[in-house]
Amino acid sequence: MAMIGMREVCIGFGNPLLLEKVTFQIEKGERACLIGRNGAGKSTLLKLLSGEILPDSGDVWCQQGTTVAALDQDVPTGFDGTIFEAVADGLGKKGRTLAEHNRICRQLETVNTPELVKRQDKLQNRLNSDGGWELLKQIESILSRTRLDPEKKFVDLSAGMKRRTLFARALAGQPDILLLDEPTNHLDIDSIIWMEEFILRNVTTLLFITHDRAFLKKIANRIIELDRGCLVSYSCDYETYLKRREAALEAEESRNRVFDQKLSKEETWIRQGVKARRTRNEGRVRALSKMRAAFRARRMQSGNVRMQIQETERTGKLVIEAKNISFLHGATPVIRDFTTVIMRGDKVGIIGPNGVGKTTLLKILLKEISPYEGHIRHGTHLQVAYFDQLRVQLDTHKTVQENICEGNDFIIFNGQKRHAISYLQDFLFSAERCRTPVHVLSGGEKNRLLLAKLFTRPANVLVLDEPTNDLDAETLELLEKLLFEYQGTILLVSHDRAFLNNVVTSTLVFDDQGKVNEYAGGYDDWLIQRTQPEQERLPAKKPCNKHESEIRRPKERKLGFKEKRELKELPLKIDTFETEQKKLYAIMSDPMFYKKGKEEVAKTQAHLAEMEDEIKAAYLRWEVLESLENEERRT
Repeated sequence: MAMIGMREVCIGFGNPLLLEKVTFQIEKGERACLIGRNGAGKSTLLKLLSGEILPDSGDVWCQQGTTVAALDQDVPTGFDGTIFEAVADGLGKKGRTLAEHNRICRQLETVNTPELVKRQDKLQNRLNSDGGWELLKQIESILSRTRLDPEKKFVDLSAGMKRRTLFARALAGQPDILLLDEPTNHLDIDSIIWMEEFILRNVTTLLFITHDRAFLKKIANRIIELDRGCLVSYSCDYETYLKRREAALEAEESRNRVFDQKLSKEETWIRQGVKARRTRNEGRVRALSKMRAAFRARRMQSGNVRMQIQETERTGKLVIEAKNISFLHGATPVIRDFTTVIMRGDKVGIIGPNGVGKTTLLKILLKEISPYEGHIRHGTHLQVAYFDQLRVQLDTHKTVQENICEGNDFIIFNGQKRHAISYLQDFLFSAERCRTPVHVLSGGEKNRLLLAKLFTRPANVLVLDEPTNDLDAETLELLEKLLFEYQGTILLVSHDRAFLNNVVTSTLVFDDQGKVNEYAGGYDDWLIQRTQPEQERLPAKKPCNKHESEIRRPKERKLGFKEKRELKELPLKIDTFETEQKKLYAIMSDPMFYKKGKEEVAKTQAHLAEMEDEIKAAYLRWEVLESLENEERRT
C-alpha cells in the first residue's frame, strides 16, 4: 500500500528545475535509497515530503493517518538543553511540555522556590490531562534502545553523538515512514554498523540519502535515482542498479545520436528555402519546429569530476618513523606506546570511534603537536597537503573562485598557467557557481571545493581527514581511482568501509584503551586479521542430547591404517598451509600489491581465505584423530 508520494511536482531556484513533473510513491515495507549528483535536489525532495517546503506546482500527498519523521543533513546549532530535551522538543507541544517539566525537575534538585513548584504542578496537570506521560514512556524507550544518556548536554556531544540524538528524535514519535538525509555523516564505523542493525530490526519503511555504499547495500531494497530533474526507480540491489543504469545511459546516448542525425538532415532540407515551404511540406516544417524545441529542452548529463594531483619531487624512501609515541589528554591516555614506519608509497588508513584521537595522531605524525613520550622522525623532501574534515581552510565569506586563487584569476598547475574558472569546471563548478559565496554551497560542493583547493598545491604526502562526507557515488569512485594510482604517500582517516577497502594498503586501528594496532590491507582485511573475542573462539554450545552427541563426536573405535597415516602427515600438511598463508600475508602487506588489477587482488584475497579454511579444517581433523588415538590407548 502506498504511504507517501508526489504527483507532477515541479520546483526550482532558477533554471533548470531541480524537480520537473516528478511522480512517485513509497510503498509500505520499502527501504528506498535516493541517489544522485551533489546539487541534484535530493535534500529538496525530502524537504518536500516532510512538508518543510512547498512545491512550485503539483501535489505532495500522504495517506491519511500516516506519520512522517525526518532527519536533516545538518546538525542544528544553538540548542543548550539535554539529550532528553532535544528528543522531546521535536515531538510537538506535548514533547515540549515534557522537556520543560524535565528541566524544572532538575532545577528543583538544587533550588526549591514556590514559583518553580507552582510551575511544576501546572505542567504535571497538563500532562495528566492530555496523556503526556505515555509520550514519556516512548522517549525513555527510544533513548534506551539508541544507548543515549538523557542527562548529557547536547552542546557537549561529539558530532557523531549529536547525529545519534537527532536520529532518536526522529524515531521517538514512532513514525510510519522515516526520511533520512545522510544519516551516517560524522558517525564512526561502530555507530554506522549499529545504525544498520537498528534500522533492519526496527524500521519498516524509509526513504534515505547516503554516500556510504556499504550502508546502502545493507539497507536498501529499492533505489531511486534523481537525474536532471527526473526520477528513475530500480527495484533491485545496488550492483544490479549500476549495470541497469549503464545500459540505460548507453541507450539514451544511442537515441540522442539518431535524433541529432535526423535533426541535422532536416536543418539542411529547410535551408532549401521556397522548395521546403510548399504547402505539401508544411507538416514537415511543423515537425522540424517540434524537434528544435525538443533539442533545446534536452538536459544533458553533467560531466564527471576530472581530478589531478600536481607532480612534485619524490620523498626519500622513509617518510615518517614513530617510536614509542604516547599522548595524554589531561590524565587520560589517548595514544599508548605506538610505533610505526611509513614508507614512500604507503597508503595508511586510520579507523576508530569518534573522539578516540585519530586527528590527534595525524597531527603528531605531521609534527604539528608534540607527543608526551617518544619521538617522530621525518624523511627528506616532504610536501604535505592536508584535507581538514572541518573545512576551516575554506573562507565561507569569499566566493568559490577567491578560495582557490586568493585574489588572482589564474593558478599554476604542473608548471602551466591555468584560469581558475577552467580549473574549477573540472570539479563541476559552472562559471556562475564560481562567483557564488561558499556559505551557500551544499555539503558535497564544499567538499569538492576543498579537494580542488588541496590539489592546487604540489604534494608528495596527502593527509585526508574524512574526505568522503557528502560526496556523491561517482565522485567517490573517481577519488578512489585517483588515490589508488597516486605514487606518493597517503594518510587517510575515514569511516567509509568501501573507500578504505579500495584505497589503503594498511590500517591503523584504535582500541578503547589508547592502543593503536597495525594491520595489512583495508577494513575487511582487518576484520579477518583481528584477534577474535574469547567467546567467538569457544565452541558454540555443548551437545544437548545423545543423538546430537553421536552426530558431532565420532563413536569410540580404533584408528584404521589410513587414519593413522593421515594423523602422522597432518602436522607437515598444516605447516605447508601456514607457510603459504605467511607468504600471502607478506604479499598483501607490500604497498605495490594494491596497485595491481582488482581481479588479481581479489584472487589473492580469495586464495588467502581458502588457505585459512584449509588450516582450520586440518586442525579440526587433527583434533578428532588424536582424540581417537588417545581413547584407543586408554582401552
